[in-house]
Amino acid sequence: MTTSSTAGPRASATKTSSKTASKPTARSIAERLRVKDDESPWNEDEIREVRGVLVDEIEQHRVELKLAEDELDDLLRASGDGAGDDQADAGAKTAEREHEISVAANARASLLQAEHALEQLEAGTYGICENCGNPIGKLRLQARPRATLCMTCQQKQDRH
Repeated sequence: MTTSSTAGPRASATKTSSKTASKPTARSIAERLRVKDDESPWNEDEIREVRGVLVDEIEQHRVELKLAEDELDDLLRASGDGAGDDQADAGAKTAEREHEISVAANARASLLQAEHALEQLEAGTYGICENCGNPIGKLRLQARPRATLCMTCQQKQDRH
């Protein structure tokens, strides 16, 4: 117990200092981000707007994921109550479970994409194509803040 109480304050201090460690400012992020040659540099307002969209998306996807997982849990719990169900009832329950699994998977993927984009934004690597390394483009990112590929690489991926 003594060891635990000794480690406790240090652990708390570490957590506190990491929480109080300043996040990069919109200005410092804007100064580091690359853009296409024909684009103006990012400005602080654009960074704040993209960050806000990503934070909102993260929260929205967390709610969607929680709802889909709760619905799926309910469906799985109820699946044992199928005594006397005919084939159509069993098929409908299976289709409903598969739908909820798909909804949960999509929400989870979107959540991970938005979290990844926010991490990239704060690391100063936001807007760089993960395939070719070229800038994605401000207009594309403003329309789709979670984009990780430039249009050329996205089109190639979509064709395959």
